Amino acid sequence: MTVSGLPAGFRIEFDPTVRRVRPDLLVGGVPTRMLRLSGRGAEALAELDAGPVRSAAAGVLARRLTDAGLAHPRPPVVVDDLDLVVIVPARDRSGSLDRCLSALGKRYPVTVVDDGSVDPAAIARVASRHGAALVCRSTNAGPAAARNTGLAATASELVAFVDSDTLPEADTLTALGAHLADPAVVAAAPRIVGAAGRTSVGRYARGRSALDCGPRPGRVAPLGRVPFVPTTALVVRRTALGSGFDEHLRFGEDVDLVWRIDAAGGCVRYDPGLRVAHTEPETWWALLVRRHRYGTSAAPLALRHPGALVPLLVEPWTASAIGAVLLRRPLVALILLAGGLVEEILMRRQTGLPVGESATAVLNRAQQSCRSVGGYAIKFLGPVVVPMLVRRRSAAVAALLLAEPVADWWSGRAIATDPVTHVVGHLVEDVAYGSGVVVGCARARTAAPLLPRLRRVRARLRS
Repeated sequence: MTVSGLPAGFRIEFDPTVRRVRPDLLVGGVPTRMLRLSGRGAEALAELDAGPVRSAAAGVLARRLTDAGLAHPRPPVVVDDLDLVVIVPARDRSGSLDRCLSALGKRYPVTVVDDGSVDPAAIARVASRHGAALVCRSTNAGPAAARNTGLAATASELVAFVDSDTLPEADTLTALGAHLADPAVVAAAPRIVGAAGRTSVGRYARGRSALDCGPRPGRVAPLGRVPFVPTTALVVRRTALGSGFDEHLRFGEDVDLVWRIDAAGGCVRYDPGLRVAHTEPETWWALLVRRHRYGTSAAPLALRHPGALVPLLVEPWTASAIGAVLLRRPLVALILLAGGLVEEILMRRQTGLPVGESATAVLNRAQQSCRSVGGYAIKFLGPVVVPMLVRRRSAAVAALLLAEPVADWWSGRAIATDPVTHVVGHLVEDVAYGSGVVVGCARARTAAPLLPRLRRVRARLRS
C-alpha cells in the first residue's frame, strides 16, 4: 500500500537524537540518518514546527521524517469510540482476569477466550460478571491458538489483544487506536510496565520488566531501536493479521506476528507515552524460568525470519579494540580506535556532517559496544569468560561484564532497586535467557541466534 503523506491533524515530535546542523540539514535517528531540505522542504518544516499537518507538502515531509526515525507521529485526539473488540486469552488465574476486566470497563466489547482452564466455571463467572462474551477451548493450546480463536469469533475493524494479567484502560486502547488514523499504520503498542509486590524480586521487576521496550518511541522493525513489541497489549487492524498467530509457537508468537506485518509493508508503532501495567512474577525462580522460556523462542524466530535476529551487532574498529583491551594490549586498542576515528572523519567529510564531532561519535559507539559485548558474553560465553575472570583477575573482563547492568541501573530505569540487587538480577536474568536460546538452538539445530555480526556505522543520506 502506497501512502503519500502523514494525514492532516497529525503532529510530529523530533527524536531526541536529532540536530539541525544547518537550516537545511537534519541529522539523527537510530541508525544515524541525514535529511537535506529544499527551499520548499524548509517551508514545510516551518509548518510542522508551528503545529499539525495542514498542507500536502508538510504531510509528505512528516512522512519522510517519521519513516526515517528522525521524528515520531503524534495523532490527534480521538473523540468517538472506535470499532474495536478486546480479546483476552485466559487460562485459570480468574483473579487476574477479574482485575483485567475491571480495568477495561465496558467502553468496548470484550471477548474472553478460555484456553482449556482447569476450572472453567471460575472463568465463566468472571466473564459473566463483567458482561464479556466467552469462547471456550476444550484443550489448552497456548496463547497463539487462543487469540486466533477469539479473532474468529469477532468481526470488528480493529482488534485489541490484551493479556489477562494486565491492567489496561479503555482510554489507553483508544489512544493507541488513534495512531491507526494514519492509513500506513496497522498496529500500535504501549509501553508495558511491571506491577509487582514490595519484595526484592518485585522491586527489580518493576524497574526492569522483560516486556518493557523502553522509554523511546519508534517504528517497530527487526534490528531497529524497537525491534519488537509483545502482544501483551496491542491494537491492530484486522486486515493486517493475515492468517493470525502461528500456533506452532508457544513463545515468540507475538514477535513473529509483528515481524510478518513489517515484512508485508505495514507499519507498527510503539508509543511509550501510553502505558499498561503487567503483573510480574513473585519469586526469582518464576522470573528466571520465564526468561529461559522466552529465550527458547529465538531459534524458531531466526529460522522464520532470517537475518532479523542478531544477538550482537558491532562495528569492526571498536570490536577489535575491545578484544585488544581484553588481551592486555592497550596500545593496540588505541591504534584501532584511531582507525575508527579516521574512518569517521572521512565519512563525515563525504556526507557534510560536522567533522569536529567525530571523536565523540567514536567514543559513544565504543561505550555502546562495550555494553553490547558484555551482555553477549554473559548470555552465551559464561563458561569461558567467568573462569578467565577468576584465573586472571581481569579488571577489564569484570568491567565488560558489568557495563550493561550498571549502565541500566544508572540510567534511572530501575530506580526502585538498589544497585546490587539490580546488577545481580540483570546478570542472572541474562544467563537464564541465554540458556533458553542455547536450548532452543539445540532443538531447532541452528546456531543463527548465537552468531554476532559486524557492521560499519554509516550515516544514511536522504536528499
